[in-house]
Amino acid sequence: MSEGPTLRQLRYFLRSIETGSFSAAAVAEHVAQPSLSEQIRRLERNVGAQLFTRTNRNLQLTDVGRLIIPLAKQTVRSADDLAATAREARTLTGGEVSFGTFSSAHRYLLTPLISEFRELHPQVKIKIVGLNSSEVANAVRKGDLEAGLVQLPIDEHHLTLSAPVLVDEVVYVSADANRTAQPVTIEDLAAATLILSEARWQVDDPLRHSIAARAEAASVEVSPAIEVEFQSAAMELAAAGVGDTLVSYLVARSHESANKVTWVALDPPYEERFAFITHAGGGLSPATRQFMSLAHRHITALQSLAATWSGTRAPRDAPSGRVNG
Repeated sequence: MSEGPTLRQLRYFLRSIETGSFSAAAVAEHVAQPSLSEQIRRLERNVGAQLFTRTNRNLQLTDVGRLIIPLAKQTVRSADDLAATAREARTLTGGEVSFGTFSSAHRYLLTPLISEFRELHPQVKIKIVGLNSSEVANAVRKGDLEAGLVQLPIDEHHLTLSAPVLVDEVVYVSADANRTAQPVTIEDLAAATLILSEARWQVDDPLRHSIAARAEAASVEVSPAIEVEFQSAAMELAAAGVGDTLVSYLVARSHESANKVTWVALDPPYEERFAFITHAGGGLSPATRQFMSLAHRHITALQSLAATWSGTRAPRDAPSGRVNG
């Protein structure tokens, strides 16, 4: 019973076709010509057919020999790809990070995370996309992205969610310190000149759903005077005194306008929970897996900042900006 073709035999077979003779193929493969010829004979025994017609001048392929060329090339190429993937997994000398996240993550997470990853793995390409958690979830579900960091809750269909890796809190931001002297109730929101972000994604925005539920329970109406796409834009408008806004604490403290505003918790507080997502039926490339591991470490440091705020909510001076509440 034949053993089946080996990769070495297939490589010698293809090299012989390329060079036109066993002797030239042996030189190209850095082996003795008798050794190469013996491997070709074994390949012929394994496939049960003659592959070459030997002549004094050059090699002529038989019909079977011509027939197996595409399969031989495909087999060798697949083996080479397998070896390259394993090598990249060990050394991360190539590959690409394919990751999605919500837009405000660039305010406090992505720059230090990408900078460190790039320093550690300079040959790995990095693709980070996403404006909203729902958009990221859809992209991972369709296979356009390998993984992402999203705000919960989301549609979990065809996705695998990690446990929450970050818990932040929404704060009420105003350029007028009198408006942040105490935690802000739903009645206060109803009376405010309110600026809200996520204009395009409001149907999927968990904060807007929560505000609507609280307003209905209190028999009041909360209607934003201004709607923008990003929390950073809402912060800039609040700093200019155009109105007051709601943003994540980590966004408020890291924004360049932080020293022009004050912020305070909502009453009752509103927490935001974030988790990693991957496709339920797919694996991760070594590059994306390593990127997520490093992201987890950066997020752990951010969680310490967020936990300090949500754990006390006491009046204090912030590293940037002023905090009431």
